[in-house]
Amino acid sequence: MQQIPPKDWHALTPVEVTTALKTDADRGLSEQEAKSRLETYGPNLFTQEEGQSNLVLFLLQFHQPLIYILLAAAIITFFLKEYIDSSVIFGVVIINAIVGYVQESKAKQAINALSKELKTEAQVIRNGEKQKIDAEHLVPGDVVLLKSGDRVPADLRLLEVKNLKVDESALTGESVAVDKSPEKVEADTVLGDRVSLAFATTNVSFGTAKGVVIATGDATEVGKISESIASAVDLDTPLTKQIAQFSQVLLYAILGLSVICIVIGLSRGQEFTEIFMAAVALAVGAIPEGLPAAITIMLSLGVSKMAQRKAIIRKLVAVETLGSTSIICSDKTGTLTENQMTVKKIVAGGRTYKVGGQGYEPEGNISQNEANVDLQEHPALRELLFNGILCNDSDLKQKDGQFIVEGDPTEGALIVAAQKAGLDRKQLEQKFKRLDTIPFESDYKYMATLHPHDGKNVVYVKGSFEAIADRCSTMLNAQGQEIDFKKEEVAEITNSMASEGLRVLAFASMATDKTDVSHEDLTDGLTFLGLQGMIDPPREAVKQAVNMCQRAGITVKMITGDHALTASTIASQIGLKGREENGRLVALTGRELAKVADEDIADVAESTAVFARVSPDQKLRLVKALQSRNHIVAMTGDGVNDAPALKQANIGIAMGITGTDVAKDASDMVLTNDNFTSIESAVEEGRNVFDNLTKFIVWTIPTNLSEGLVILAAVVAGTVLAATPVQILWINMTTAILLGLTLSFEPQEKGLMERPPRKHDQPILTKSLVYRTLLVGSLLLIATFGLFHYELDVEGASLEEARAAACTVFIVLQSFYLLNCRSLRYPFFPSGFFSNLWIFYGIGSMLLLQFAFVYAPFMNKLFGTAPISLMSWVRIIAAGVVMYFIVELEKWLRYKRRERINEKIRSR
Repeated sequence: MQQIPPKDWHALTPVEVTTALKTDADRGLSEQEAKSRLETYGPNLFTQEEGQSNLVLFLLQFHQPLIYILLAAAIITFFLKEYIDSSVIFGVVIINAIVGYVQESKAKQAINALSKELKTEAQVIRNGEKQKIDAEHLVPGDVVLLKSGDRVPADLRLLEVKNLKVDESALTGESVAVDKSPEKVEADTVLGDRVSLAFATTNVSFGTAKGVVIATGDATEVGKISESIASAVDLDTPLTKQIAQFSQVLLYAILGLSVICIVIGLSRGQEFTEIFMAAVALAVGAIPEGLPAAITIMLSLGVSKMAQRKAIIRKLVAVETLGSTSIICSDKTGTLTENQMTVKKIVAGGRTYKVGGQGYEPEGNISQNEANVDLQEHPALRELLFNGILCNDSDLKQKDGQFIVEGDPTEGALIVAAQKAGLDRKQLEQKFKRLDTIPFESDYKYMATLHPHDGKNVVYVKGSFEAIADRCSTMLNAQGQEIDFKKEEVAEITNSMASEGLRVLAFASMATDKTDVSHEDLTDGLTFLGLQGMIDPPREAVKQAVNMCQRAGITVKMITGDHALTASTIASQIGLKGREENGRLVALTGRELAKVADEDIADVAESTAVFARVSPDQKLRLVKALQSRNHIVAMTGDGVNDAPALKQANIGIAMGITGTDVAKDASDMVLTNDNFTSIESAVEEGRNVFDNLTKFIVWTIPTNLSEGLVILAAVVAGTVLAATPVQILWINMTTAILLGLTLSFEPQEKGLMERPPRKHDQPILTKSLVYRTLLVGSLLLIATFGLFHYELDVEGASLEEARAAACTVFIVLQSFYLLNCRSLRYPFFPSGFFSNLWIFYGIGSMLLLQFAFVYAPFMNKLFGTAPISLMSWVRIIAAGVVMYFIVELEKWLRYKRRERINEKIRSR
């Protein structure tokens, strides 16, 4: 379908726009022309992305190198009539595929949610008549009428406006409804400041307007976001990359060892079937079959833990990625701040007052010089607060234990400030009943109400300082007496408050005998009452959470659609770190960001802490720039405009309360309380999950290594195999679940949030852990091979008994090594011996199963084992104790060496 060529519609006059679109502002399009354009430009809908079928998703679970080896082993053993071995191997492969499929089969709903966002009705003018049509039938050139409560059905260039306010928070991040105007603006004006446009899916909160459609469907601003979501790349996580690399290395190692095994066997004249089963046993032993299922289960447990900390994980790998996060890009409104406007400073009668408390809770006090004020002694303040509570159309209500504002947030802040001074709104409204109102209009920038007061009537007026000051001739002093208005002095105070990031409203009043009021009555002669400065304040625990992130080596950045000064003020209050000028954090605006060259964007993104008035494309550009420097980026957002960046980020974090469906569907994690502190908690939990995952991998790899080496040793020595493929599968699968998984319940170790983030290319197994893996693998090989031949050659046990003993060696020594792996950094249980009781339940359950494996007749028949003697158990446990203390000694020596190095660093 064709699209209207892009233009700077906001920079053209209404007449130029209607001429370019060949439409009439009064009559609209004809039905015939609208039908023709619908065929040309297509319906006003977003293109939906086709996803993979369920069958393809399931088959992709088998597309892994190690799975190929297991499948080949299952098929060949079947043809060699080893049906039990073949069935068990194939069963393991199917179980792993089902687990993976269940986790990945959740459909991607982001673009579908966008289509739902757009489905609505629109009132248009066609053939000179008003009519309602389905929004999907809108075409460029259609003339659309808007009123309060409407959802904007397409991108519009406004032609006529009457007090129009549009809530664009979901698209631009602007926390306050935007005043619209038909006047053209500069061509390079950023999206949030294009007041002559109304954008699809935003909501009209006040007023009426007429506009002409300039873009539909994919061509709208929100449609471009849809395309950005589709084009954003789903990145591999650090863990999936490392597991993939590990699998490749393991694949070649297993194939190489299997070939060596077959070559040695054949050179000795062994039968092919016999030597091939040895090679299968080696492959099955060396492959950690339980690893995929164990990782999935451990991540799932992490999901449930994070849910308790107000973070809902939508994509399983996000649990691990959170632990590697190096940069958090956070929205401001509602995440770092309360999303509740709060009056913090009042100026009345030449005096400055501080307002305590935070948010809409009417708790706190008004003080001057640290002392609470009595309104009877501060008549100018009292009159100012009367104005704020009476010249007000909003309402403060309590719902489910929370205070909420119905109406404008700034008016809600005025009500709360008055209540903190002890004023009762209901009593005041009954005593000073409203007689007349002049509603706020963008042309006048003030609101006025008329009330009876002390035998006369009084007009209370509130609005911008410029609008109020021009109408004032007097002002109240501290005693409540009228004096000449000192405009320049008050203007200086207003600018000072604004420089602190406060949104400043001015208040005035005028006594009158009239019973109604009009704009003509308020041209001059008003008495200036004072100023109230408000801000959406930082959440109480955010500063501490930001500090904890910084101590953990995580950089926090603010990316917001709000104004630069407000953003910079909040960023300074919560302790963000970045470029500073004149003691204030530098906030880079969207307009400035657009001028940064591609080769410089990464440097700018890293050095700047605050980005304000940014567009959706710029958010996406910033995330990509940071990722180009190998950062693991977490991005928060709640609006449609945040969706592309949420999807592109390594971790997309959507808001559960204020977030749109589009943002949630593009995210990896949803915060149920919209609070930044939950991100810090989730990062902490993510690090602990990765710690425990590493413990599991360090625990399981030596077993697989030693199993392969035991088989290879038997082939090289020309002796019988110590374990069959099906016995090895028994060891691998049961120990992974009953022993290995208990490590996921290990509590976090000390200093977890004082370590720097893991580097993206840092291997799971560091040099010291590789050394430990080789040490434990060698000890397991010596113990298993040695005790197997001791049973066979010295004790005269049968092959079935000796194999049962060899399998039990693996089980018991893995149980002891499990205790070693409870901490990889510190010796001897730094978190307490009984801090994880699941370890002991797991070991107990595993030993009970192993007793059945050794002594139950049906298990003997199925696995080819036989009962072993008590002395065999004594020898096996003794080997386990010896291995445990060898590993603990190695950990202690490494710990002491680290301490000496750290001591030298501190002494410098």
